[in-house]
Formats: sequence, C-alpha cells, structure tokens
Amino acid sequence: MRHFGHIPATARKELFHQEPAEFDAGSPAGMLSVALGATLYSPATRPALADDVLKQAARGVVSMVLCLEDSIDDADVSAAEDNLVRQFADLDVRGAEPPLLFVRVREPGQIEDLVRRLGPSSRLLSGFVLPKFTEERGGPFLEAVSAAESVIGRTLYVMPVLESPELLHLETRYETLTGIARSVGRHRDRILALRLGVTDFCSAYGLRRPPDMTAYDVQIVANVIADVVNVLGRSDGTGFTITGPVWEYFRLQERMFKPQLRRSPFMEVRAEELRTALIEHDLDGLLREIELDRANGLLGKTCIHPSHVLPVHALSVVSHEEFSDAQDVLRPERGGGGVMRSAYTNKMNEVKPHRAWAERTLRRAEAFGVAREDVGFVELLTAGLAG
Repeated sequence: MRHFGHIPATARKELFHQEPAEFDAGSPAGMLSVALGATLYSPATRPALADDVLKQAARGVVSMVLCLEDSIDDADVSAAEDNLVRQFADLDVRGAEPPLLFVRVREPGQIEDLVRRLGPSSRLLSGFVLPKFTEERGGPFLEAVSAAESVIGRTLYVMPVLESPELLHLETRYETLTGIARSVGRHRDRILALRLGVTDFCSAYGLRRPPDMTAYDVQIVANVIADVVNVLGRSDGTGFTITGPVWEYFRLQERMFKPQLRRSPFMEVRAEELRTALIEHDLDGLLREIELDRANGLLGKTCIHPSHVLPVHALSVVSHEEFSDAQDVLRPERGGGGVMRSAYTNKMNEVKPHRAWAERTLRRAEAFGVAREDVGFVELLTAGLAG
C-alpha cells in the first residue's frame, strides 16, 4: 500500500516531486508509525465490516481500528467479538490485503482469546489499541499481547490510548506520565504510536469543543497535550510517535465564527466549490487542527468519519519548500553546524537546532511524499477526491 495509491499513477507524477513510498504490514516499525496517517475507527458491530474495510482501503485509508470498547454498547461486546472473527475470516477468504488493522479491546483477556479465535486470519491483524493506558493498567494488557505473540509467532504492535483522568488532573499528571514512560519504554519494539483520547479529557470536566474551535483552544486539553509531548515525544531517541486527537464533526453546524479557510489558495486552482464543501462540512476547523497538531509535535490523527481521511493525508505531504530546507540542513558538509539562507530565500536554516526537525521531515516525506513546487494541499485534496 502507499498514500495516494488510490489515484492514478499519472496523477501522482503530476503532484509529487517525490512519490510516497510503498509499505505493508511487515515494513519496519519506524516507517509504519509515521505512515499511519488518518486512522479510521469503526465499531466492530458493523454487519458488513469486511466490505467497509475494503471500500475504505480503495479510498486511500491505510490504517483502521475496529473497536470493541467505547463505540459499542456494553451489552454488545460478545456479539461484536463474534462478528469480528467472522469478518476477519471473510477478508482472509477473499485473499484481500486490507489496511493495517488494529482491534481496540476493553480487557486484557480479550487479546489472547481473539488471536486464538481468529486462527489463520490473524495474519491480517497488525495489533491492538489499549484503552485508558497507565503504567498500572497497561501492564496486564502488554503481558497479554506478549502471550498472543507466542500463539501466532510474530510481533503484534500496540497503540496505547492516553485518556485517563490521572493524566488530566494536575496533581497526578507528572507521576502518571513518568509511569507511562517507564511502561512503554520497556516495550519500545512493539509500541507503534501513542494516541490521545481528548474526548475523554473533555468529559472529565463536562466540556465539548464546538466545530469552530480546535483542541488547542481548550486550554486544559492543550496543556495536557503539551505535557505528553514534553515527556513522550522527545527527539533524543526516547520519544514515540504521538497522534492527533479525534475531530468529532462531519456535518453542517450553526456557526458563530467566520470560516477559517482563505479564498485565495482555492481561487488559484478554480476550486472554490471544494472550499465551500469543506466549510459546509465543518472541515475547515479540522484542517486548522491538523496544522496545529503538526506544529505541536503530533503526527497522524484519529478519525471517526471517512471524510476526514483525505484532509489528514493531504496536509501530511511534505511541501517542496520543507523538503528543500530539510535537505540543506542535513547535507554532509553541514555536519559541523552553521547557518545559511534557505533556497527559497525567505528564512534562516540553522544546522544544529533544525537537524531533528529535518530528520523528522524526511521521514514524513518517505511516507507521504513531497509535493511539486507548484502543488499545494488544495491540489492534493482535489486529486484525492477525484481518485
């Protein structure tokens, strides 16, 4: 699979200076953690789940979470597990190569049990999403994953969700974060990414952000995100990929504030109708939040609606300017440091302070590609929708 693999090869060549690389479930964890992109969640109760998975893959989805936790009723867990086993078998019989598939469980005991019940179709399982993760609660989940690996003879990746009240509350945050760091540090080889449960953060205070505000406008949430990145997202080799929070909206809401999308980028490529559609579906707020995610050290995003996937991927593509700056910083002859004017003559590139950013940018470029000099996110969105 590859990002933008659902659009014709000729269109990709017109869009990309460097096309996104191909990858699969067996690719190195470092590549997969960057390439997750928009991870689409789906309740495991859906009766045509196998069809849904393949349909979304054809539309550019590369990672999905099939949920046995908060998205389904407590009374439906057993039926959802049965359905999950049937749908995996259906995918396996078809010989399909679906997106990276993860199962969000409720209890540690579900992990080994599900792997055994999946049987041969477990080859399609990339791993598990672990809810309300702390050092204390995470231990049994991670031990269960280790036992499941013994059953199938290969690594199963995990994505802990950071969403517990202990992480939100100021008096317990430091201890909780350091405990999480210890726990995931001991299991680094199987931690693909850490996911933020911002809806649960808001729930602890009876809050819900409106569609014209981002998670970063809710200060109590923004403070937690900052502290998570501070402890768990460092670029010194101890950090992990941390994914952006879910965007909850996908249909027109009554607005209080003006739209957040400038007209000019859309007018330049005669895509005013696309701008209008994005605004009508409250996706201008999503686009702003994606940009703020990356500015704050997050990569990828939890998604609950297919319409969110393409905006996440389009804004994950590395611009030609970013690529040029990253290459300049990392040139071998710059190893001793120094400062230089960018090739675009609009900024300073300083080798030592910008090195970690440059390395991260080139990893993103491998996964999502580099746009041509005259291609922006509007062209990427338009091509993706047409594909």
